[in-house]
Amino acid sequence: MTESVDRRQFLTRLWLGCAGLFVGAGLWTSWDLIKPLTATGFGGKVRAVSPDAVPESGVLEIRAARAYLTRDADGEIIALSEKCTHLGCRVPFCQSSGQFECPCHGSNFNRVGEYRAGPAPRGLDRYPVEEENGLLVIDTGSTIEGPAPGGESIDEPATGGACAEGTHG
Repeated sequence: MTESVDRRQFLTRLWLGCAGLFVGAGLWTSWDLIKPLTATGFGGKVRAVSPDAVPESGVLEIRAARAYLTRDADGEIIALSEKCTHLGCRVPFCQSSGQFECPCHGSNFNRVGEYRAGPAPRGLDRYPVEEENGLLVIDTGSTIEGPAPGGESIDEPATGGACAEGTHG
């Protein structure tokens, strides 16, 4: 025998079915918002260049990471943030002086990001760097605070004139 369904039972089941579909669709589409993502690009891991591309006594800019790659006195590759530790201005590397010069308020940093002069409280912040499959990977999601003012690990005085003439001091 078949059970007859009156109008009230039919509408109740219809509403419950629609509500179930609505909740299911909401959960399905929200999964993209709640699942953890692996960050790539700035704020995550940025694949850069081969270690051989980093100059022995120069600086290589990596725009995707908003960072610079250079080598310290021991030849170890370090990644420096391009942000000044004073007020966050972008700090370019000046080829003529061989140092980083903040155009906003005149802070200067040597080639490995150590503080030299100006209102910055410390050297340029750094990012962890590792080698994967022959390429350097810069983890811009983890910042290592720049070195405190004091001694410098490399002995490289300014090699020429400053790029950022007329900065505040």
